[in-house]
Amino acid sequence: MMIPTILKEVETVLSQVAEEQLQEIAGQLKKAKRLFIIGEGRSGLMAKSFAMRLMHLGATVYVVGETITPAIAEGDLLVAVSGSGTTKSVVWTAEKTQSLGCQVIGVTTDLESPLAQAATQNLHVPAATKYRRENELKTIQPLGSLFDQCVHLLFDTICLQYSQLSSTNHTDAFARHSNLE
Repeated sequence: MMIPTILKEVETVLSQVAEEQLQEIAGQLKKAKRLFIIGEGRSGLMAKSFAMRLMHLGATVYVVGETITPAIAEGDLLVAVSGSGTTKSVVWTAEKTQSLGCQVIGVTTDLESPLAQAATQNLHVPAATKYRRENELKTIQPLGSLFDQCVHLLFDTICLQYSQLSSTNHTDAFARHSNLE
């Protein structure tokens, strides 16, 4: 029975994240002038899905590395996603963002990692990564699947809180949804 096991793993991780912290992050996103999002691999796909939903909710948001991403500036905020907290491009971007005086929210399993050290705030997701370090939760799933699943659900929770802060409803979000498909 794999589905009940996976659901239990996800529940174990999510139960360790305080919703108040997610509400605080939603508030920081709302206050920022513009949002920048970065991640690599599957974590990067979770980051891009977060950026997409934030756009639907009315945020001015960019994915780092895309051709239309402008320069980050004062008042902007970066959300940097890396399960291990060691992904070089993500860490470098977080460090560069900090050096420019912008806030960085690190999303990682390891609060001692280079990403966590470069962030002004961290969202700790206590899930397994591909490295299977001794302090990580045990999982039946390969690589960083558990981290990515949990990050997706946490990001959707933040988006729901963001929509409430910005008084954006389903109709508003749907009006911003792609109509070219």
